[in-house]
Amino acid sequence: MEALKRANEIRTARAQLKRDLKAGRRSIHDLLLEPPEYVETAKVFDMLLAVPKYGRVKVNKVLQLCRISPSKTIGGLSQRQRTELVSMLRR
Repeated sequence: MEALKRANEIRTARAQLKRDLKAGRRSIHDLLLEPPEYVETAKVFDMLLAVPKYGRVKVNKVLQLCRISPSKTIGGLSQRQRTELVSMLRR
């Protein structure tokens, strides 16, 4: 029951984060450089989809240019991948 409660809290926090990203209240750059604990197991692809003006095609293109697998989690990104992805998104 404790694990189920924790999983629900994480899902709720991620959903709120995605809404904040879509509304522009949170920055994807800050999220990638200093991810909160509840986001580390989230897929990079899913978080990028929540950013305005980024659809599936654009997200796939950015990930491919940065040599990042679409199934990679935010916590699993190397420092090189993080900085390359943030610099690509700032263009």
